[in-house]
Amino acid sequence: MYVSFWLPTAVLTAALAIKLPSILKLWRDPLLRAVGGLLLFACAVFVFAAPSTIAWTNRVTGVPNIAAPWVYSLLTALCASWLLLVVHWRNGRTERHAQTRRATRWVVAVYAAVVAALWVLFALADVPVEQIRDLDTYYASTPFMRELILLYLTAHTVASLITSRLVWNWIRTDGLDAWLRWGLRFLGIGFATNLLFSAAKLTAVVARWTGHDLDWLNTNVAPSAACIAATFVAVGFIVPHAGQYLQERWLVRRRHRGLAPLARLMRTVAGSREPLGLRATPEMRLIRRETFIRDTLLQLARRLDEHLRTRSYDAALALGFPPGRAQALAAAVTILDAVEAERRSPDGGGTERSAGSAATALQGAAEPHRTSPDPLSAPDTTYLLQEIHAVSQVLRKPEEIKAVRARAAVPAESMSAHE
Repeated sequence: MYVSFWLPTAVLTAALAIKLPSILKLWRDPLLRAVGGLLLFACAVFVFAAPSTIAWTNRVTGVPNIAAPWVYSLLTALCASWLLLVVHWRNGRTERHAQTRRATRWVVAVYAAVVAALWVLFALADVPVEQIRDLDTYYASTPFMRELILLYLTAHTVASLITSRLVWNWIRTDGLDAWLRWGLRFLGIGFATNLLFSAAKLTAVVARWTGHDLDWLNTNVAPSAACIAATFVAVGFIVPHAGQYLQERWLVRRRHRGLAPLARLMRTVAGSREPLGLRATPEMRLIRRETFIRDTLLQLARRLDEHLRTRSYDAALALGFPPGRAQALAAAVTILDAVEAERRSPDGGGTERSAGSAATALQGAAEPHRTSPDPLSAPDTTYLLQEIHAVSQVLRKPEEIKAVRARAAVPAESMSAHE
């Protein structure tokens, strides 16, 4: 069975590229350093574990099978980075700083000793025949090489068990962001799959000791499990960042589209539209549309009728709309009335009523800190400039606006008598 080591390498490299800016910017954060070390060692493991790279390493050094202790050392360092990640993740709080440093020293010391022991055992072992794919089973009974294989597999198994257990415990933690929870699920699957790698390797080695041939577990199942595990781990680091980024982009575009009805209405007043930039970011397009709408609303301030908005609000409440929706409907009715008045008086002239409304609006804009328990007592521009999204949303429901407008047009005395 053909196993590609370059696919997980590519995914791990992508995860490292995504995390690298944060790692460099916040280099003093031990958690980010642990993540960076994990991804870096994982990339190195798959680069040097590829059969073509193993053959190249042996050929360049001139030492048969020297790629084995090198790859196993990188794998051991990767296991240490897993444990360092969970140590800093679990004990990251200030009050556990001493405990974190103590655990970090233990992990580094133990796994550094394992790496040193791997090289000592390899130097003592007699491994003259080069093995690219099945070294573990071929030399399973060779003195010192047997101990080397058991040592690195034990270190790998212990790290996989501890990391997998802690990650699955964190998944059940309350208050986690949804994207972070999904990332932890992928990490949990990846670390759990690493146990399959160790199990396949150990089973194949023990089978050799008992005179059986299960080498296919070592040459096929174990490499496949390692590739799958690494891919899931890389995806686990990518998902929170990519998911949050895509969600933010979607929310920005949604807000931009949500302002379309109000922006179209404001274009009839301004005689133009907001500036367009083909290379502008979604955030910049949203800012330009919001600015355009607010600037045009300020031009309409002198034509906004405060009394109409009050009657419209009462009418919306009478029609059964909740207060928030009623306030947005009242604002929409007032804006539509102001736009119609602007169209009837293109020269900018206005009635005494409009002048009075303009004075009220301008006073409210100059004193935005003044508040009142009644939302309708605030100046028109205060609400309109802050809640343009709510106003634009109700503009998509012309039938509701029509109903509120019709009811607001009925004199209060007639309405009371009719009721």
